Amino acid sequence: MNGTESRDTNPAESPAARLQAIFEGQRLTPTQRRIAHSMVRRAADVPFLSSVELAELAGVSQPSVTRFAVALGFDGYPALRRHLREVAPAERTAPATPYNAYQQAVEAEIENLRHLAGLLADPRPVRRAGALLAASRPLPVLGLRAAAAQAYGFAYFAAKVHPDVRLLNEGGTMIHDRIDAAVRAGASALLCFALPRHPREVLDTLGYAKEAGLTVVTVADSAFAPVAKASDLLLPAAVGTGLAFDTACAPMLLGRVLLEAMCDDLPDAQARLEEFDARAAARNLFVE
Repeated sequence: MNGTESRDTNPAESPAARLQAIFEGQRLTPTQRRIAHSMVRRAADVPFLSSVELAELAGVSQPSVTRFAVALGFDGYPALRRHLREVAPAERTAPATPYNAYQQAVEAEIENLRHLAGLLADPRPVRRAGALLAASRPLPVLGLRAAAAQAYGFAYFAAKVHPDVRLLNEGGTMIHDRIDAAVRAGASALLCFALPRHPREVLDTLGYAKEAGLTVVTVADSAFAPVAKASDLLLPAAVGTGLAFDTACAPMLLGRVLLEAMCDDLPDAQARLEEFDARAAARNLFVE
């Protein structure tokens, strides 16, 4: 079986979107999710890569790439690559001028932002998320460990337009209590920022939130992240992995986009911002 007969594609979609459509609904192992994520990020190049090159790109072994292709229903990686050339045609990007390690990290983040821009060509998921977040009173915002800064940044700005934002950026035994309190106060949704490495506590917390009746909106590094199964609406934004510590420009920007979408569903958002500006000026809060 080579799997080509049963996979319909939309020629109007981008190569990355068509690639992701192939993987959606598949039960993938963590290693296979890593391969799929790498392929989506490099959609223009993947149809031309050997299994060894793809393995190096994803940071896995060559046999893992072969097993991945078989798991998708193909006879092997060559069959998968032929299929990709049919369903996700794209001109291979020209080799870039050699960069040093720091420049490579920046270029990788630029590529992540381009990929995010491509995903936002369909604004419906973000608009749906904005409506869910605006309607939740209070609005709990979760982010642990590496994602704590993203959650804090979102909560800081969201509190200027949303009447009740509750930041959950510290784990421990109290986090379920805080979710219970939010639900009792009327919360209907929870926003989660989830970045590698994914803490087990985040998965446990999202599971608890869903059991409590909250709709979970998650910003994660990939549509194949472990938190996907615990989320009602997942919005992917890739992280950079070229430095000792991951970089998260795309998740941060997606958080700001979500804020914009949420403001669109808060009729008094502009009035709240103007009120804050007036108070800040009266208090001489900022240096102009």
